Amino acid sequence: MFVVEGNKNIQELHLSEYKIKEIFSLDPQCLSFPEVEITKISEQELKKISFLQNPKDSLAICERKENQLIENKGIQLVLDGIQDPGNLGTIIRLADWFGIEQIICSLDTVDYYNPKVIQATMGSFTRTNIYYCTLDGFLAQDHHLLYGTDMDGESIYTTQFPKNINLILGNEGNGIRPITEQMLDKKICIPRFGNKQSTESLNVSIAAGIILGEIFSRA
Repeated sequence: MFVVEGNKNIQELHLSEYKIKEIFSLDPQCLSFPEVEITKISEQELKKISFLQNPKDSLAICERKENQLIENKGIQLVLDGIQDPGNLGTIIRLADWFGIEQIICSLDTVDYYNPKVIQATMGSFTRTNIYYCTLDGFLAQDHHLLYGTDMDGESIYTTQFPKNINLILGNEGNGIRPITEQMLDKKICIPRFGNKQSTESLNVSIAAGIILGEIFSRA
């Protein structure tokens, strides 16, 4: 099971494959799930069961989906050891925005059922398939070109991006691990335009947004 909080996020479950087991709400009339038991609770009770500091309205208990790979179409994101729940949630939201159907995660990437990840996606987790696997084994068998982020890579503004690629994003502190790096077809980077005293690196979710924006601007 996992938790989805907030009426907006819960409503996103309507057209998804996720099955809601039960909902606890301050105002059950605000939610239209006739087939689901909705229990009216007080603000104090909601605070006790919520993972949020300031819970708003409702909390749903849902069943997890099977960890299943779907057919790779077009661009696919590959996450190599992403640890921060907020980063993963934002990357899932970006994937949804750009129409990317699937994200491949290494086994040590933060669990996307983590309440902080689910909250950060703002419902986008219902439209993006997340698949966890042994990354080097998956990449060795996959036929798409592997493009990975690296400070010494080619500028994304001069890189030619094919239609079918796996875009690999590395760990927040260590980047892409060596075994993954050895498999890359091309290393890419976001060039720095600030002075030498500017920030050392970009947050991985911000970097993902910039790269995807550049790729899709040419579509």
